Amino acid sequence: MDTVKSNGHPVLLALRALKLGDLLVAVPALRGLRRAFPEHRILYAAPGWIAEALELVGGIDHLPTPGLDDPLTIAPGVVDVAVNLHGNGPESRQRIDELNAGRVLAHSSPELDGLPALEGPEWTTGLHERERWTRLLNWHGIDADPLDFRLHRPSVPSPRPGATVIHVGAAYGSRLWPVERFADVASELAAAGHDVVFTGGTSERGRAEETAALARLKGANLDDGVLAGRQGLAEFAATIAEARLVVSADTGAAHLASAYVRPSVVLFGPAPAEEWGPPPGPHKVLTAVELRRGDVFAADPDPALLAVGVRDVLDAVDELGC
Repeated sequence: MDTVKSNGHPVLLALRALKLGDLLVAVPALRGLRRAFPEHRILYAAPGWIAEALELVGGIDHLPTPGLDDPLTIAPGVVDVAVNLHGNGPESRQRIDELNAGRVLAHSSPELDGLPALEGPEWTTGLHERERWTRLLNWHGIDADPLDFRLHRPSVPSPRPGATVIHVGAAYGSRLWPVERFADVASELAAAGHDVVFTGGTSERGRAEETAALARLKGANLDDGVLAGRQGLAEFAATIAEARLVVSADTGAAHLASAYVRPSVVLFGPAPAEEWGPPPGPHKVLTAVELRRGDVFAADPDPALLAVGVRDVLDAVDELGC
C-alpha cells in the first residue's frame, strides 16, 4: 500500500481486469485520462501478465488484479479518482465502491444492494468498445478520441521482420478457426513468397505445431516458423509491429495489428465486428453475421466463423495488396 502513495502524487485507478484485446480497445480512454490528470499516478487494475503491454501504452502503471472476486489491494481512501472501465455490473461497482475514492467516473447506475447510485451516461448496447469508453469520459467532461489507439513501438526487435503472422490461438473454442484451414492459408501464402510464422500462447503451441506440420505436408517451405509459446508479450508485439500481414481470429493479435497499422485479415465468430472490429485502415473483417450464434464461451467454433473459407481469406489478402 505504501508503494502506491510513495511518489506523493494523487492516484487515479482504472479498473479493467480483462485480457489483452480489452486493454487495447481501452487505449483511447487511457490516453484521455493521462492528458486530463497529468499530476496523477494512473494505475491500471488488470491481470499480472498484462504489464508488458502497458509499457506500449505509456504513462500508465500496473496494479496486478486477477479478477473481481476479491477487493483490490489498495486501502480505502488512497485512490483520488476511480474509473470503471470494466463494465457496469454489481461486481465491478462493488470493487470501485470499496476504494472510497473522491471521484468516481462510471456509467449511470441506480442504488442497488447497498451500492450507491452513480451518475454517468446510460449503458448503451451496440457501441464499439473504443467508443464506449471514450463516450464515458466525454460525459464526465474529459476529452478522449476513439481513434487515439496507436501504441509505442516495443523495446525489443522483431525476430522475423516482414513475416506474415498467422495467429492460430484464441481464448475460447468459439473463436478457433479450424487448423486445417489455417494450414491451407499458410501453404498458399508461403507459395506466394510470404515468410510465414505461427504465433500463440504457451497453451497454443501444440495447435501451432500441428498447423505448421499440415502446411508442410501441403508443400509449404517453412523455416522454423512456430513462435507460439516462445515469446514474451513485448516480443510478440514486436513481431506484429513489423509484420507484412496478420491473419487472426478476433484476438489480441488482431488488435495489435490495428495498433501498429499492419495489414490484417480478422476472422469473426461470436463477437460482433461492429463492437470489436478494427478501426479504419488496411484491415479486412470476414464473418457471416446471419449465422452468428453469439456464445463467446462455447467450446466449438461459432457458425459465423466456420462460414469463412480459405478462399475468402486469400481473396482478402489479395484485396489488401499483400
